[in-house]
Amino acid sequence: MAGTKADTRVVIVGAGPVGMVCALALNRRGISVTVFEQEPAPVEDQRAASLHPSTLEMLDQVGVTEKILPLGLVSSAYRFHDRVTNAVVAEFDLSLMRDEFQYPFVLQYEQYKLTASIAAEYANASDFDVRFSHNLTGLTEHADGVDVEVSSPAGLQRLRAAYVIGCDGGRSTVRKLAGIEFEGFTYPERFIKIATSFDFGTVNPKVAFRNYFSDPDEWCNLFKVQGKRPPGLWRAIFPIQADEDDETVLAPDRIEQRLQKFFPKNGRYDVEYVNVYGAHQRVAASFRNGRVLLAGDSAHVNNPIGGMGMNGGIHDGINLAEKLARVIHGEAGDDLLDLYSRQRRHAAVKYVQTQTIANKRLMEERDPAVRKSNFDELRRIAENAESAKGYMRRAALYDSLREAAAVP
Repeated sequence: MAGTKADTRVVIVGAGPVGMVCALALNRRGISVTVFEQEPAPVEDQRAASLHPSTLEMLDQVGVTEKILPLGLVSSAYRFHDRVTNAVVAEFDLSLMRDEFQYPFVLQYEQYKLTASIAAEYANASDFDVRFSHNLTGLTEHADGVDVEVSSPAGLQRLRAAYVIGCDGGRSTVRKLAGIEFEGFTYPERFIKIATSFDFGTVNPKVAFRNYFSDPDEWCNLFKVQGKRPPGLWRAIFPIQADEDDETVLAPDRIEQRLQKFFPKNGRYDVEYVNVYGAHQRVAASFRNGRVLLAGDSAHVNNPIGGMGMNGGIHDGINLAEKLARVIHGEAGDDLLDLYSRQRRHAAVKYVQTQTIANKRLMEERDPAVRKSNFDELRRIAENAESAKGYMRRAALYDSLREAAAVP
């Protein structure tokens, strides 16, 4: 680490979107960063892809948004459907927020592309150092820093950092080494994501780029992303029944059956990829233990309905970078990092956890009377301009940011 100050360098574990955004935000504030990633190269994981308006504003602060806008799909409207009747229950149009939102739309841009965009442009210097195939194995905290131990192709390595930030996912090694509890629960069912090049938008006028289909037996989320080539890909997410094992779920005929049940068509679907994953609702007991901090999935995980996980994680990273830079530059005491923990944990518990749990219940509700009541309420909200705007502020996480900022 020649030419840098070891006593002010921050180590970030995990080169996903949260880790890379946090690293960029710190580096823009004059902080040297080293990012350790256990994978041998950037992973094209087909996970989150929706960047909300609030997140686009934050990414604009670090010079990213205008560069990625031409690379993603701009989606101003999202729709809730009743899969049983094939009716559109409600539509929310973010273009109505143009007087409030700098970016009155969601950008559909896969998270692996966001990570690659940042790495390609910025992560090639001694003060922004990204190292793949580096697996964290130990942390030892001292009064003036943290000794970090990693295994790498060159063998065991050790270095001293001022602070360590865990952005290494739901199974976070950083969180475990720091002894921070991960409170919450795991859903008994799993989800399956199926990506197809079949263009639902050209054959079904009721479909927007972002769709939520409520069904008491098998709900579905349907989103369009750019993929790697025109005309893009549609991602369909379904729940998996508890009695279905991976062999059954991943069998080509079973995948085809799910898609044909969702939208019958002549001929088989062209399937690009399939992912099966579990879902959790968990929040770390604290986002800080001394000089070790957590952000993103390391600090909180939730089900994917509403696209809040990556967005909430990026909000963590930007909030933390601003506060940590002030501490390292001597502009504030390190108690400011406790404020980070309180603010972002509040946002995770009160907004992201609460909203995603409610979203799942709305999608899977079985009682006909409750379903009707839920749909009637959703229509009422969508049909009134003021209540619709309030709903969109919450869904885009503006309310969570405002209330978190007020946490003392």
